[in-house]
Amino acid sequence: MALEITDATFEETVLKSDKPVMVDFWAAWCGPCRMVGPIIEEISKDYEGKAVVGKVDVDANQEFAAKYGVRNIPTVLIFQNGEVVGRQVGVAPKTTYAEALDSLL
Repeated sequence: MALEITDATFEETVLKSDKPVMVDFWAAWCGPCRMVGPIIEEISKDYEGKAVVGKVDVDANQEFAAKYGVRNIPTVLIFQNGEVVGRQVGVAPKTTYAEALDSLL
C-alpha cells in the first residue's frame, strides 16, 4: 500500500531515501486523482522493496506541494537522491509510471 506522506515525514521518507521515490500529490475532491489512486496502489505493490511509493494530500500538506511547484493535481513526482528526476501531471497509464521507476532501478 502506498505510504501516506505528510509535510512532517516528507524529508525523511522522500528526500533521504536510498531508493527511488514516487510521490502522488492528490486531494479527496479531485476526480482525476481518484483515477490515478488505484494505479499508484498497484505500483506500490509491484515495486515493494525496490522503490518507495507514497501519496501527499495537498489539502492537509501544502509545504512540499508549493516547494515543488505542484499547481495541478494529480501530479506525480519521481525523486532520486533527494532530487526531482521526473514529473507526470494529470492521468497517465500505469506503464508511464512503471517506466519512470524502471529507468532508475
